[in-house]
Amino acid sequence: MSQSGATVSQACITAYSELKLGKTLKYIIFKLSDNYKEIEVEHSSDSKDYEEFRDLLINATSKNRAGTVGKGPRYAVYDFEYNLASGEGSRSKIAFIAWSPDDAGIQPKMIYASSKEALKRSLNGIATELQANDPDDIEYDTIIKVISKGTAA
Repeated sequence: MSQSGATVSQACITAYSELKLGKTLKYIIFKLSDNYKEIEVEHSSDSKDYEEFRDLLINATSKNRAGTVGKGPRYAVYDFEYNLASGEGSRSKIAFIAWSPDDAGIQPKMIYASSKEALKRSLNGIATELQANDPDDIEYDTIIKVISKGTAA
């Protein structure tokens, strides 16, 4: 259980297992339920279209406890593949992305921040964690530089 009291649904763990071990998914986007009691899978896909994934994050919405809808934070995992600049082959790394846009409501941002560790603890094998607050933070090239530590071609 997280500091906010939210629990991680079994569907989150199952989907992550499909991404990590089964290699049947490319990414998963997680969200807090409308009552903020459970972290659940919002979207999962085997699509390699990174812009589709990025657009889903950028356009995510959340309700605050008063019912007002605005920009929304999300958690995501993405299985990045890249080629090494040295020519020594390719690598695959799973990145955990905590998306919390600057223009999201304060209440959703606080609840997402206090629930993040519960989800991360449930997902074994995360190579890199990224905090993203602006669309530029989740540009493909920006993330590849971080997860490859500059070794990507």
